[in-house]
Amino acid sequence: MSLAEYIARRLLWAIPLLFVVSFIAFTIIQLPPGDFITSLAAKLAESGQDLDMGTLDAMRERYGLGDPFLVQYWKWISRVIVGDFGMSMEWREPVSDLIWDRMALSFCVAAATILVVWAVALPLGVYSAVQKYTAGDYIITAIGFIGLAIPNFLLAIFLLYVGVIYFGTEVSGLFSAQYAGAPWSWGKFVDLLSHLWVPVLILGTSSASSLIRIMRANLLDELPKPYVTTARAKGLSEWHLLVRYPVRLALSPFVSTIGWVFPSIISGSIITDVVLSLPTAGPMMLQALKSQDMYLAGGFVLLLCVLSIIGMLVSDILLGILDPRVRYR
Repeated sequence: MSLAEYIARRLLWAIPLLFVVSFIAFTIIQLPPGDFITSLAAKLAESGQDLDMGTLDAMRERYGLGDPFLVQYWKWISRVIVGDFGMSMEWREPVSDLIWDRMALSFCVAAATILVVWAVALPLGVYSAVQKYTAGDYIITAIGFIGLAIPNFLLAIFLLYVGVIYFGTEVSGLFSAQYAGAPWSWGKFVDLLSHLWVPVLILGTSSASSLIRIMRANLLDELPKPYVTTARAKGLSEWHLLVRYPVRLALSPFVSTIGWVFPSIISGSIITDVVLSLPTAGPMMLQALKSQDMYLAGGFVLLLCVLSIIGMLVSDILLGILDPRVRYR
């Protein structure tokens, strides 16, 4: 099977998978008892306000919450196909307007984090495997274990404390006060880059530590194999030998992690986003799930599922390029 045929087959499989995950996502959002109107009534009751049953029934009818589950799903997915994610019940705004700005910032943070993680984890993992049981290997291993052990939100709190107490600066948010609500410009983009290193450092610590361990273990499995000994006996330089053979094969499990790294950085950083007051998708998705704003929550969950599918698709394509044997399995 050629590479083009392999990519085409993976793309075709992604289409029905999108519909399956959309149905699962909508089902999960509908699982908690009650609905948005129930949550709204409970919230108003806590604040001493009351809505009569007629008003609640009218709101439920307006949002179609009384329809059967499959009818609600069909109304939602048929609009999503044409790019209409519905109207947010809590914000009273189109979900598309609320989602894209947040998802764009989340994508910037996630993409920057992945690039930094790969730039750090790949060379350190190779060095740790080639120089195993040396002082450098022990130092990298110790740092990796520390990075895996420290929760991201705890590291965020620590950086907030250090920034305020010792440097007198606020490290939360992605923009300075003068750019927070301003339209996009070159100055706002530069300001974003100046604030981006904090969430990248926090979110990338555990991911880089994990990938360093993966790369080290993969390369240690490849280095003792006969083909490495044969290539070394033929007089290949150590650098050429490493890059051409064992590192390339060791990259296969490394590349396969793309499928879960990208969505996990967005969905797994909600607490960190809240601590750092980041205007990303995580805090808004959490609030939508708490208030049972099903169209807003469904839009976020669906996009995370799409990111997972895209990540797996990219992993499959890269694996097919790195190792042609994958295309025939």
